[in-house]
Amino acid sequence: MKNRSGEKIKLASIDELLGVVNEESAMEIEISKIHPFKNHPFKVLDDEKMQDLVESVKINGVLTPVLLRMDENEEYEMVSGHRRMHAAQLAGLTTIPAIVRELSDDDAIVAMVDANIQREELLPSEKAFAYKMKLDAMKRQGSRTDLTLCQSGTKSRTDQLLGEQVGESARSVQRYIRLTELIPELLDLVDNKKLQFTVAVDISYIDKEVQEWIYEYISDTGFIKPKQIAALRNQLNDGPINQIQMLSIFNNCVMAKKVSRSLTFSEKKLTKYFPDDYTAKDMEQVIESLLEKWMQEQSC
Repeated sequence: MKNRSGEKIKLASIDELLGVVNEESAMEIEISKIHPFKNHPFKVLDDEKMQDLVESVKINGVLTPVLLRMDENEEYEMVSGHRRMHAAQLAGLTTIPAIVRELSDDDAIVAMVDANIQREELLPSEKAFAYKMKLDAMKRQGSRTDLTLCQSGTKSRTDQLLGEQVGESARSVQRYIRLTELIPELLDLVDNKKLQFTVAVDISYIDKEVQEWIYEYISDTGFIKPKQIAALRNQLNDGPINQIQMLSIFNNCVMAKKVSRSLTFSEKKLTKYFPDDYTAKDMEQVIESLLEKWMQEQSC
């Protein structure tokens, strides 16, 4: 339901996003004793924003504690704060303020995704693996279709619940998750905007070996067209193919351009073949008659 005019929207605080309650206090943990979250889907880049964060850490320190948990080996695992820890390392710090929380694997996944998904300019690959990790965790936690109701009172699928949380439709969530089925080289092309998202989703349904051929084709030609992938998938429905057959399919799609059927004769060209008293209609009838005779001869 939309807020009435004048009402203020309450945004979640950093502590709320990290799941940090007021009673918990931060402690200084040696960075060397912290390892990244397993299969962490968000990239830590040494870009301009990271440099700004490093400069801030040098001046002010790490203002917001990172969130850690003890894993099965009783080691510190980063749940949220990979970028802050990287900035702290670049700034020369050896310790970092941290909240240590007891979290199950699935609770840790949900907390990790929720804390990072708020970031702007996420790459498609980051969304893809983050959505998949959280969706799987939600299913294991018991967000089942028969237990969850929408506001309308109807049953809601887990992907719909996730979509509502991240501001996407259930279909969009599933399409992002399909990207996790791409080989890394193709996924990099999606991140770098050299492969259309929708085409990449279609490619994700194709066997990994054939995906490698597709990547080679894109590397050689610099493009891939939706109709080429559609034609390839149709052929694959009839059975496996080899790389040469795939190239033949792609080349046929490129070559199969519609031939222009527009044809115009100038009056000057036509009148030299007809008497002066022939009208345009008379000339048209003669031409049609001659063409019919020609067509009959071709079929003999």
